[in-house]
Amino acid sequence: MAHRLKLIWAFSLSIALAAAGCSSEGPKTESPVDDDAAAAANSLSSPRAPRRRNNPQVTLRTTLGEIIIELDAQRAPRTVTNFLNYAEGGHYNNTIVHHVDAGYVALGGAYTPELAEKPGRYPIPNEAANGRKNLRGTIAMARQLDAIDSSTCQFFINLADNPGLDHRGEGPDEYGFCVFGEVVEGLEVLDKLERIEVHGTAGFDKLPVETVLIESARRLR
Repeated sequence: MAHRLKLIWAFSLSIALAAAGCSSEGPKTESPVDDDAAAAANSLSSPRAPRRRNNPQVTLRTTLGEIIIELDAQRAPRTVTNFLNYAEGGHYNNTIVHHVDAGYVALGGAYTPELAEKPGRYPIPNEAANGRKNLRGTIAMARQLDAIDSSTCQFFINLADNPGLDHRGEGPDEYGFCVFGEVVEGLEVLDKLERIEVHGTAGFDKLPVETVLIESARRLR
């Protein structure tokens, strides 16, 4: 399939992506240290994680403005490590937001402005059963609809509360999409994404007419 990481819209408001290429490279890991046990216990029952000074943060500089994402390494450690490896390795630099569905999601992380695919590495385990919800402003990993553990490099930002994308059961079509962080600065960029004009092309259903470029992804801490 020419665009095997293309977004597929299916019943029950699910996002599905075909698997990216694999690699034998192992992930690096760095976990935050909790400031106090009470906050940690709280975070396990809350759909939004409390902000901690040791949580990793990444800034996405885009042509619509900057977004700062705080990552939840406590509840999605493998997913956060994976995202940081891609970010620190330069994978997301000069990629585009290639699918925007107003009132739903914006998807990126895999294509250049010329619509050439940047293949991902190996798929990672799905940590969608971590209690985090697909609320507006959260970031989650995309995957194949029929394969629970198939996320690689593509991610999406929720432009609305999307309970249909949450973990609801053990089957592939209801396992959900792993939320691993949320936008803590730059929510106005999401508002701009909501208003952007999109069109359909070969292989892309809702491609922004004016390219939305992720100029760089940089770890802040």
